[in-house]
Amino acid sequence: MRAAILTLSDRCSTGEREDGSGPALKAWLELQGVAVCRTEVIPDEARLISEKLVEWADSGDFDLILTTGGTGVSPRDVTPEATERIVDRLLPGFGEVMRMESLKKTPHAIISRAVAGIRKNSLIINLPGSPKGATENISFVWPAVPHAVAKLQGDPEECGSPLER
Repeated sequence: MRAAILTLSDRCSTGEREDGSGPALKAWLELQGVAVCRTEVIPDEARLISEKLVEWADSGDFDLILTTGGTGVSPRDVTPEATERIVDRLLPGFGEVMRMESLKKTPHAIISRAVAGIRKNSLIINLPGSPKGATENISFVWPAVPHAVAKLQGDPEECGSPLER
């Protein structure tokens, strides 16, 4: 699996603060055997976010694109809107599971607006901006990620286990 990580942060994009979530996600993905082929930090600008997601998904170079940051309720948190604009199909279960599992750890999980979706053959998932929140949330949904990516790549296997069919 080939992945890209897009960090959304005004302060990190100007060098005012160091990006912690991008490197934390990269390390976590590599432990799962995922090749992280690209990382980038850009400001919280909806147009820039949408353009970068389109560029990466349409390139065909990435099976999985993770964003980190911009999923809350601050005025500059626009990642979900930028993502929704460019995906072909939404996958609401990812956000639902991340919020449900995060709520077990913090009451602030209910203000997360993270979304996930598909563009072309890429799975795009929004994650929180903190290193801990980003890695916890990807771990909550990880059991479904390889299967979703395989399906996007044309895997003809049936989805249920032999016992479920």
